[in-house]
Amino acid sequence: MRTLWIYTYAAIIVFNTLPKLRKVKKLSKEEKFNQQEEIFQTAQQVSEKVIKKTKTTVEVHGKENLPDGPALYVANHQGLFDILLLLGYLDRPIGFIAKKEIKRLPIISSWMEEIGCVFIDRANKREAIKVMAKGIENLKDGYSLVIFPEGTRSKGASLKEFKAGSLRLGTKAKVPIVPIAIDGTYHMLEGNDGAIKPAHVQMWIHKPIDPEVYQTQKNVEIMENISEEIRTTLLKNTKE
Repeated sequence: MRTLWIYTYAAIIVFNTLPKLRKVKKLSKEEKFNQQEEIFQTAQQVSEKVIKKTKTTVEVHGKENLPDGPALYVANHQGLFDILLLLGYLDRPIGFIAKKEIKRLPIISSWMEEIGCVFIDRANKREAIKVMAKGIENLKDGYSLVIFPEGTRSKGASLKEFKAGSLRLGTKAKVPIVPIAIDGTYHMLEGNDGAIKPAHVQMWIHKPIDPEVYQTQKNVEIMENISEEIRTTLLKNTKE
C-alpha cells in the first residue's frame, strides 16, 4: 500500500504543476534562460516532496565544491531515486542525458525539456551523435547536465564499468566536470523487489575538475580517475 500511495502522491503533485508548465512554455528562449533557477524550482520541489514522502533521510556532503556556472556532473547510478535525489538536493539547476523512452511520460517529459534535458536513443548511433551535439550546445549556453556513465542502474552498492564516451559533453564544452558519489538509493526501491521503503541516502559532491586540468588528459584517463574517486568514497562509507 505504501508503494501505491507514493506513486499516486507523485502523480498528483506532478499533475498540479500543469498550469505552471503552460506558462513556462509560452516564454521565449531568452526568458527561460533568465528564469532558469525559478523554472527548475518546480522539479526541485516535486522531487524533494516525493523523497520526503518515502520517509527517507538525505545527507549531502561537499556543497562547497559546487561551481557557480554550468558544469557536467558525473554520478554513479544505484537506483531510480538517484534522479529525484539530484533534482531535489544538489541545489543547482540541472538537466539529464535521458533515455528516449521517458518522452512517453506526459508532463514529466515536458518539464524535463524545459530544464534542459536531452533524450537519447542508444540504439541509433546517428541520432546519438546529434544528441551529444545538443548536450554540448546546452552546456555552452549555460545549462548544467548530469550523466550516469554506468549506462544503467547498478541496483546495489557495487559500481558497473564507467564508459568514457559521455565525457565528451564536458570536454568539448570546456566546463568543469564534477564527480558525485551516491549511496543508499537502491535501498529505497531496487533492493526491496520493487516496493518503496524508507532509507538513509548520502551524496558526496567532489571537487570539480577544471578544463585547464583535464585538457591534457584523454577521456578514458579522466573517467578512470572519476570512477576510482567515487569507488573510494563508497568503500570508505561502507567501512564507517
